[in-house]
Amino acid sequence: MSLSYESSGVRYDQLDAFKRACQRAARTTSGLLADHGYREPASIRGESAYLIEGGDHYLAHVEEGLGTKNLVADAVYAATGRSFYREIAIDTVATIVNDLATCGALPISVAMHAAVGDSGWFADEKRMTTLVEGWAEGCKLAGAVWGGGETPTLRGIVNAETIVLAGSSIGRIAPKSQRVVGDVHDGDAIVFLASSGVQTNGLTLCRKIAESLPQGYQTPIGDGRTYGEALLAPSVIYVAFVRECQRRGIKLNYLAHVTGHGWRKLMRLDEPFVYEITGLNPEPALFRFLQQAGPISRREAYATFNMGVGFAAYVSPDRAQATVAAAQAAGYEAWVAGRVSKQGSRKAVEVPGLDLVFEGDTLQVR
Repeated sequence: MSLSYESSGVRYDQLDAFKRACQRAARTTSGLLADHGYREPASIRGESAYLIEGGDHYLAHVEEGLGTKNLVADAVYAATGRSFYREIAIDTVATIVNDLATCGALPISVAMHAAVGDSGWFADEKRMTTLVEGWAEGCKLAGAVWGGGETPTLRGIVNAETIVLAGSSIGRIAPKSQRVVGDVHDGDAIVFLASSGVQTNGLTLCRKIAESLPQGYQTPIGDGRTYGEALLAPSVIYVAFVRECQRRGIKLNYLAHVTGHGWRKLMRLDEPFVYEITGLNPEPALFRFLQQAGPISRREAYATFNMGVGFAAYVSPDRAQATVAAAQAAGYEAWVAGRVSKQGSRKAVEVPGLDLVFEGDTLQVR
């Protein structure tokens, strides 16, 4: 029987309904910005980052969490004595600042939220030290100061053996013309930036698969790494790509951080378009392994995981190669992967080479 993300206990229909309820209630507070000399831009609710508009700049704010990836690090640590908490910290910073960068904001500061069930969690010096070092490294990669944080002990809410990692970031867009507003047009090119692996999404399903493997996280996946090592590769931080495009004067029409909901996230923009993906790279070994070991159907894999793509940029066709060049100059693997088309009110992601179609009703995050 094929596995799905829902069978592992994660139901996006329930999560997304709560998110939409929050957005409706949050809109009723927007008028309070006027007391601070700011206002809320139109259509910002439901995007990856929240913007407030000032006279000559925007401020951006994001709150994000790691999820359950640190449970994989805990299992590998117990089995091998090797701490991956440096990587886990980078993952947490990445999931925050990558969302922030989708609107064109460059992060200024990052704050950590590290909740434990017992303060004894911090007594393991190796684990604690690698977490601290990794968080500082992630902030440096993002070009942001580590501004502080909170370390609550939540006995009875958090397990004594675990930590819940999350955080927030504030960024700035100045001049205002550098804001990425979702100005997408028929015929725009889609540029993909490669991921390092699963990054921070789909780990609940990955952990379920590990339970069925005789060697668990020590199972080789065929590329010289174990399953645990591959899952724990640190996420890519894409801020330098956005910064380089701004430096070169390349207009980015829209940006998508490919996280939860897999390739369905490519149609996050509210306006209906069809996103046709024709430039496919070979699936990385980890994703081939996941599909075989689950087993996971191809459709479920692309609806859950990033499948080797962590960030997508939508640009006019004449800027596609310049966008790829900017990404490569900033150290990323990037390629032109497809195009956007206007087909009336239809919204969908189409991948003809894989015989996959995700219609708009499969992504309900607004």
